[in-house]
Amino acid sequence: MCINVIGAGLAGCEAAYQIAERGVHVNLYEMKPLKKSPAHKSDLFSELVCSNSFKADRVNSAAGLLKEEMRALDSLLLKAADEARVPAGGALAVDRDAFSRYVTDKVKSHDNITVISEEITEFNDDDINVIATGPLTSDNLARFISEKYGDSLSFYDAAAPIVSFESIDMSRAFFESRYGKGDGTDYLNCPMNKAEYEVFYEALVSAERAPVHDFDVRDPKVYEGCMPIEVMAQRGHDTIRFGPMKPVGLTDPNTGHRPWAVLQLRKENSAGTMYNLVGFQTNLKFPEQKRVFGLIPALKNAEFIRYGVMHRNTFLNSPEILNIDFSTKLNNKTFFAGQITGVEGYMESASSGIIAGINAVRRLKGEKTLVLPETTMIGCLSRYISDDTVKDFQPMGANFGILPELENRPRDKRERGQAYADRALADLHTFSESVRL
Repeated sequence: MCINVIGAGLAGCEAAYQIAERGVHVNLYEMKPLKKSPAHKSDLFSELVCSNSFKADRVNSAAGLLKEEMRALDSLLLKAADEARVPAGGALAVDRDAFSRYVTDKVKSHDNITVISEEITEFNDDDINVIATGPLTSDNLARFISEKYGDSLSFYDAAAPIVSFESIDMSRAFFESRYGKGDGTDYLNCPMNKAEYEVFYEALVSAERAPVHDFDVRDPKVYEGCMPIEVMAQRGHDTIRFGPMKPVGLTDPNTGHRPWAVLQLRKENSAGTMYNLVGFQTNLKFPEQKRVFGLIPALKNAEFIRYGVMHRNTFLNSPEILNIDFSTKLNNKTFFAGQITGVEGYMESASSGIIAGINAVRRLKGEKTLVLPETTMIGCLSRYISDDTVKDFQPMGANFGILPELENRPRDKRERGQAYADRALADLHTFSESVRL
């Protein structure tokens, strides 16, 4: 008995691990290192191509609840994240190389997983397959999927630059988390006064962008969570000052006052030698990134270890193609997992890999596939991507808005989040005791 998993990204590795842990052999196909997408640089599995943050870690947040559910399901990636964690206030952020290395080692050393370095351009419906090739599915396989299922869509995603710590002007920067969260060193702040912000803003909105085929800044398929900073800035003079550059909860020690605007930097690795420009996903040409972002005083002489990039993402019109258990309506032996299904975010992708992996095993054994309770974040995401009443399907990340309303809804936001979490985890516990996960 064997199940094929195609793609060793976050969802693929999670699916392969779940299958292998249930005693079923996995053939895990990955085209790296023979071939890489334009956004991938590393030979390691589960490479993080955008931010190194997995969002909020507190259980009374939507992102935190999702992670807690995944921990209850024995998530491989959260074990890796806990091992590779770097300080990030209330968020779970990781040293991306350490994270990917942990996952790669665990997958390659598993007795029930055979890794095959090969680009898959088609798959056989007679096999049980989990397709987890992600938003950067190779052109040949994407063409096969589109011809087979139709209505594959695309949107654009962007990554933020990374600079070296030693090149940051610390006389114009300071460590502090908003409102004193964390230990005070989680974020490095680059403040600007009003005049400095005006100069930066004008340069940002007029800077030259790298060409992206068929890209339009007004295109609704530019996913909001990865909106390029220059596109966001065009929405209004103060849009980014009330967004990723908001100065609330911070005091510049050089002035004793709140800055006019702030760029926050977050550790990219555990050694703290590299820092990520938080919220600064961009499609500016590389020289323009150095020129424009260098107008932020603390980054005047910054060394850019990686420039921001923008790339095409591909996802299915899942409500027409997928069942609630992540199998296809055309053939229930083929499962999809990850961002290609329309779940948006690292952990959302990984969580779908968990469910697709579990259900692939159950399909192989002739057992009924599982869907988590609708009160859980994972259960709601699986329902969203398979809801055929959704006609203008767009990617969805974890949020409390997709959960059923609480019977006694607290007015306080955090209390409300805790109530959602308490209900979800209690229902997940009851569910897992009633079935064999």
